[in-house]
Amino acid sequence: MRSIVTGGAGFIGSHLVDFLVSSGDDVIIIDSLVSGDKNYVREHLEAGRARLVSADLLGDGWQEELDGADRVYHLAADPDVREGSADPDRQLNNTIIATHRVLEAMRRANVTEIVFTSTSTVYGEASVIPTPEDYSPMEPVSVYGASKLACEALISAYCHSFSMRSWIFRFANIIGARSGHGVITDFIRKLKENPGELEILGDGKQTKSYLEVRECIRAIMYVAGHSSDIVNTCNIGSEDWVSVTEIADIICHEMNLSPSYRYTGGRRGWIGDVPRMQLDISRLKEIGFVPGINSRESVKIAVRAALEQ
Repeated sequence: MRSIVTGGAGFIGSHLVDFLVSSGDDVIIIDSLVSGDKNYVREHLEAGRARLVSADLLGDGWQEELDGADRVYHLAADPDVREGSADPDRQLNNTIIATHRVLEAMRRANVTEIVFTSTSTVYGEASVIPTPEDYSPMEPVSVYGASKLACEALISAYCHSFSMRSWIFRFANIIGARSGHGVITDFIRKLKENPGELEILGDGKQTKSYLEVRECIRAIMYVAGHSSDIVNTCNIGSEDWVSVTEIADIICHEMNLSPSYRYTGGRRGWIGDVPRMQLDISRLKEIGFVPGINSRESVKIAVRAALEQ
């Protein structure tokens, strides 16, 4: 296949590029390199197995790359949930407007398949946990979640209006090598600055599901190959969860440190934080994919990768 990957030099995107290249796809990466890193895909670029187009989706000049493509994997977005409360315009432009521009470029180039990475935050503070795909009402509590939900609606409309097909994946917390933000990165940075004390946002009881990034990619590709509705929406996560304090314990163990914990207090770690999150992955399992790793194991792998990185 000829595959387009927006955000392909980013955390999850670069792991997807690894998978597509290993599968023999002709891969074109479109990335502004604002949050992405060319080094993540350098090996593929130098070997001629992938090509990088350095472009902002809000600008022009990248659209012609979609000519002759079979599928677009649209991962480009602002990945930090917390940034939405500080700069909503940036989140809206780089997520909603960028997605609309991708869909328009697909329509004009007659590209009929899109894989979109959404998020568990579209559910808001769900009253049903684990949360299934048909949960309602969808009331995001962050600009990030609202932006992703708006993108889902746009994709659905384009699929039904212009004979496209989509796979929309609502992620739990995806972690692992090359991640540049999130609780693991924050904790390691803080502990390197002050090994004797660790500040933990909120009360430390925030409890969520995590999945290692390579297992996430395996799930994406499996579902995309085994479901064929017009709009295919699927949760991706693990079947357990861990608390923020438990993550701190794992990191301290791996770093051989015994700091005191200082909690900032409150149920949320930041504006838009969801204190409890676990996704119902029954649909994922019905399609035929069962995650081979749980949240705690995912955290351990991610911590070790971050320390090596």
